[in-house]
Amino acid sequence: MKIAVLKETRSGESRVAASPESVKKFVGLGAEIAVQSGAGEGARFSDEAYREAGASISPSAADAAQGADLIVKVQRPTSEELRVFGRGAKLAAILSPYNDPDSLASYARLGVDAFALDLMPRITRAQSMDVLSSQSNLAGYKAVIDAAAYYGRALPMMMTAAGTIAAAKVFVMGAGVAGLQAIATARRLGAIVSATDVRFAAKEQVESLGATFVTVDEEAMKDAETEGGYAKEMSQDFQRRQAEFVAEHIKKQDIVITTALIPGRPAPKLISEEMAQGLKPGSVIVDLAAEQGGNVALTRPGEAIEIGGVTILGFFNVPGRLAADASSLLARNIYNFVSAFWDKEKSDFIVDWDDDIFKGVGLTRDGAVVHAAFAGAESAQAAVDSAPGETGEEEE
Repeated sequence: MKIAVLKETRSGESRVAASPESVKKFVGLGAEIAVQSGAGEGARFSDEAYREAGASISPSAADAAQGADLIVKVQRPTSEELRVFGRGAKLAAILSPYNDPDSLASYARLGVDAFALDLMPRITRAQSMDVLSSQSNLAGYKAVIDAAAYYGRALPMMMTAAGTIAAAKVFVMGAGVAGLQAIATARRLGAIVSATDVRFAAKEQVESLGATFVTVDEEAMKDAETEGGYAKEMSQDFQRRQAEFVAEHIKKQDIVITTALIPGRPAPKLISEEMAQGLKPGSVIVDLAAEQGGNVALTRPGEAIEIGGVTILGFFNVPGRLAADASSLLARNIYNFVSAFWDKEKSDFIVDWDDDIFKGVGLTRDGAVVHAAFAGAESAQAAVDSAPGETGEEEE
């Protein structure tokens, strides 16, 4: 079986879908690996490192993809990239189908069996394949590092002969994977950290990291929690009181990090223009939801701006700002996915369409759209409109 690793062409994407480490493991399974020349440059993986791991280096995407049974990428392919795919090839990548539902028709038309790794079901045996968690972990860490770089002051309390420097106050909105890593990183740097989440179940996790869980009414959140640990829709009164509470809490913070995402929908607005402008001059807001419109009303997606002395960071592809680590983790996710369904005797990747993992990630099969969220919809956009609502933080 031949696996092709293509170089990413989308602007700002420095990650790669395979590392020399994962290539060596694939070769050990009996796979033939073709890596497009320069594919690992952004992550500091040289062609020679891939060659030493057992891969062949192809001069172009077309050469790498020729005869490939499986093509692995980081992001969904552009229309230009799709031209090199052979009919019947399999594709595994972060395909973001809710953000680009029409791409499914392209995969089906070309006879590509597409697997959206970002739709990996949250089940125990798929944890090692979860690309969203691995990338969000790094995003949460990098959010704090970026915030510290723009803050212009020290984060920990410092006692010096010249006087004491107060510790910075950091507020994290959303305690999913990215949020929890942001909390842990800020705490390691010595900041005073508080956090909130729509799920009361997150309180224990937040406090276990040494942060303070803040909400306007804990008892109301308990009453609104389902048996499965998810938050029901809160009353209008609670939402109003929570918004007022958060607005007051934010005024006292030096750094605010927002992480809330809803699959297939614009990111919820957590911080209004008035709330953002209420922060002290020199404060920093990091909006990890910038690629879906942002959690902050003033965010300019892809930019770092300063308004009224408050810096707002809305960088795209935050995991890609740590390309080497992000690529290594993503490569392991992909290897774990493929190896879990590897037939050693045939040296082949066997797709079991009845398996819950493939039901979750499989978008197209034999020229047809088969994913339950998209198949049979009158239009691709109809599937997006029926995407799940907010249940707390969903990672990038």
